[in-house]
Amino acid sequence: MHKHRGFPSRLPSSDFQFTIRRANPRGVTPLVARERFRDRRHADKKADEGFMAALWHHFGEEPFERGNLDAGRLGWLLGREVVAVDKDAFDPNDYEAMLRIDVAKAKISFPAVFDEGSDFFEEDDEEWD
Repeated sequence: MHKHRGFPSRLPSSDFQFTIRRANPRGVTPLVARERFRDRRHADKKADEGFMAALWHHFGEEPFERGNLDAGRLGWLLGREVVAVDKDAFDPNDYEAMLRIDVAKAKISFPAVFDEGSDFFEEDDEEWD
């Protein structure tokens, strides 16, 4: 299982997990597309937005391996903003499955992530006294 070094492990100041520490010893958790309903909690929506911001900041338009990205969190974006690179060869039970961001759909769903000056995961340049 590929570990994405530098990828945030969770949404800052929350318990919303973005990555897993190690492979599941009982087998790979399959990726399953989950339907997002309009009445989801605000915190859940922010977690989706934060995860998309992390994906965009870390990978951009390049294809990426599923690796240690959390299956549950990916499921909320799978099939819409995150799609398989090769739909015919996609295995939802494989840590090496290749994915990519569908930028057009992601910009519609998460416009704040793609705004100029968006600083979801940017380093703060201010010096501490």
